[in-house]
Amino acid sequence: MTIFRSHENPIITPKDIAPSREDFEVIGVFNAAAAKLKDEVVLLLRVAERPVCSDPNITLAPIYDIANDKIILKEFQKHDHLLDFSDPRLIKTPEGTYLTSISNLRVAKSKNGINFNIDSAPALTAANEYEAFGLEDPRITLIDNTYYITYAAVGKPGITTCLASTEDFKSFKRHGVIFCPDNKDVVIFNEKINGKYYALHRPVTNLFPSHDIWIAQSDDLITWGNHKYLAGLRPKMFDEFKTGAGAAPFRIEQGWLEIYHGADNNNRYCLGALLLDAKEPWKIIARSEKPIFEPRADYECDGFFGNVIFTCGLIYEENKLKIYYGAADTTICYAEININQIIKNLKL
Repeated sequence: MTIFRSHENPIITPKDIAPSREDFEVIGVFNAAAAKLKDEVVLLLRVAERPVCSDPNITLAPIYDIANDKIILKEFQKHDHLLDFSDPRLIKTPEGTYLTSISNLRVAKSKNGINFNIDSAPALTAANEYEAFGLEDPRITLIDNTYYITYAAVGKPGITTCLASTEDFKSFKRHGVIFCPDNKDVVIFNEKINGKYYALHRPVTNLFPSHDIWIAQSDDLITWGNHKYLAGLRPKMFDEFKTGAGAAPFRIEQGWLEIYHGADNNNRYCLGALLLDAKEPWKIIARSEKPIFEPRADYECDGFFGNVIFTCGLIYEENKLKIYYGAADTTICYAEININQIIKNLKL
């Protein structure tokens, strides 16, 4: 598989982002949604921020406080034997799990798709109990001149998926929770099929924790039903441990093409391709046996969470997949893959 990685990779790094408040630092910018707005490429960035702490014995957890409508900081003593700090992203306590950072969504625009002007303030940030631990991993679908944004909302009730919309990436309307916890990796198809909207999603339970892709349908983009199991884990393959939808599916001659992520038992994240029937998208025509894109560059292998290539957004034009992807949960990078190579990968 021949992949063009931009020579300017990473194209967006934490140092390019202004923190949302003076006592925060940006530790990651990754997993951006992508869209075209007139002659510009628009990215909706996931920006992860962490409280600056000068005390080496304390870890701070940022949490949105509903009563006071602001983000507060909760202190945890590192020497407390009841607490688990083994994962740098989490603080596990007897009362529940907290995050060491909080993510917001930020708009970036570019004329050439590589050099971006980034808004100094978040477009969407924590605003209710479902988002108390942050907003993560947005995806964008354009339907009838409106951009619909799905994103993972993290809070004490669990990980829900919420919906927002915009026409200009300046003002945004929230539509609330559309998939209950725990559910993420929700991507919406960009046109109706047989009079219905469709979306891919990934429900997970504590009892049956398999990370599989499902498909659902809706009349209004808000209420979703008729759920069907679509694609699961495959032992001894690149998606043996986790899988989930990446960018929104798009139409090609052979059907609906979905670029998804898969992780193996070593938490190495790669991208694969899934081809769905044009009229019956719950039917799989073909699926990658080998990754179409895997971490090899230094910036993909080393970072906050290494060996990760994770996409939430791509633009399909000029017979190419123009992929914006999170590398090692730290930066945003750009790559191109010719569509014919994807078709070859799927053995069509």
